[in-house]
Amino acid sequence: MTVEFGKQLTVVETPIPGMIVLELPVHGDARGWFKENWQREKMTALGLADFGPVQNNISFNDAVGTTRGIHAEPWDKWVSVATGRIFGAWVDLREGESFGTVFTIELDPSRAIFVPRGVGNSYQTLEPDTAYTYLVNDHWSPDASYSFLNLADETAAIDWPIPLADVEISAKDKNHPRLADVTPIAPHKTLVVGANGQLGLALRSVLGDAAHIEYATRADLDLADAGLATARRWRDYGAIVNAGAYTAVDLAETPDGRRDAWVANAEGPARLARIAAENGITLVHVSSDYVFDGTADRPYREHDALAPLGVYGQTKAAGDVAVATAPRHYILRTSWVIGEGKNFVRTMASLAERGIDPKVVDDQTGRLTFTDDIARAIVHLLTSDAPFGVYNVTGSGEPATWADIARAVFSATGHDPARITGVSTEEYFASATAPVAPRPAWSVLDTSKLTATGFQVRPMLEGLADYLS
Repeated sequence: MTVEFGKQLTVVETPIPGMIVLELPVHGDARGWFKENWQREKMTALGLADFGPVQNNISFNDAVGTTRGIHAEPWDKWVSVATGRIFGAWVDLREGESFGTVFTIELDPSRAIFVPRGVGNSYQTLEPDTAYTYLVNDHWSPDASYSFLNLADETAAIDWPIPLADVEISAKDKNHPRLADVTPIAPHKTLVVGANGQLGLALRSVLGDAAHIEYATRADLDLADAGLATARRWRDYGAIVNAGAYTAVDLAETPDGRRDAWVANAEGPARLARIAAENGITLVHVSSDYVFDGTADRPYREHDALAPLGVYGQTKAAGDVAVATAPRHYILRTSWVIGEGKNFVRTMASLAERGIDPKVVDDQTGRLTFTDDIARAIVHLLTSDAPFGVYNVTGSGEPATWADIARAVFSATGHDPARITGVSTEEYFASATAPVAPRPAWSVLDTSKLTATGFQVRPMLEGLADYLS
């Protein structure tokens, strides 16, 4: 066997999306040779997915011409050769435009290939005593979905170096279906938790009813359930969007509310983070301006220190810390969220229509965030390969007080904005008999990190006009 020495570690793209070839440095002398077959730090720096292998398999082949495949499994593979040489052939068997795309290449110890989930894998040995080795990031399961393609499929038309009639092939591989009869591997599932809340409803509108999108209410999936870790075959999921939360900020100051807020906003996200970390899932979590104390003199940035004032803010901050332990996470911080159901904008529009002249707080400043914009931002982050981490998402434009926004609602609905009387937060809640949560006086978030990823932030007043129309 001849091994090519002296290569630089380099990446070569293939026509199959997500599948890349890596040329590997091999160091040798009269004693033999050495290579780093898998080196996470170096290879991820070149753009290879940090796919989290859990098992290493070796297939030893005595004779030239041993032919195996074409098998597509619901996991990623890192394929290489320890000894000998193979002709490898891969066919994309995933749903989508690239279905049926073929790529072939020879592998020796100085070359490896990353094979994404759902791409059919096959090979033919070109030398005796060939050891074919591969890392995978899941264990075989009878509950998983697999797909197969006939080695002699006329559509794929793989140009095998040794004719299939002259090699040893298992009866099982000979009987696999032609491409027209193959069952494609479905995409990773996306699970939306809290699907009946105001953000969940917006996500339904944006994501639609594709087969790989699942929506779960609390009745379907209780994050407080001790059996959450086994409630799904989590390896089939690529993303979990946590759109649920406890948002009754004043009720959270009561004994029962405090307990419920911690369960929903901290313990639940922590359980999801553990599941995401163990299964290579991207976890999306929606947070709040209430994680800050509102004393800043500029818009809050993602890395600013957390300093929540009340129980609600404390539970949201704890949830952020927990979610950040998942290697693949997006935390979206929002402020003054408006969506379906009862909310400030609808209340003001109703008061205007009924001839009521309200007193509205004028010493809290922020920007509205509409749930359809949050939903768009979530989809953007999941599909744009944006770096994982924390992102602020709100409407853009000049910050405003609640009284300013109330006046804008009155104007937009054809009523006199002078009917709004501005009052302080202390005055507004002066007659309250139930506990009142402290509110941050400054809730303005800096969205420049999100816009740098290519997301267009909608002006707050434009969103308000669209919402009222």
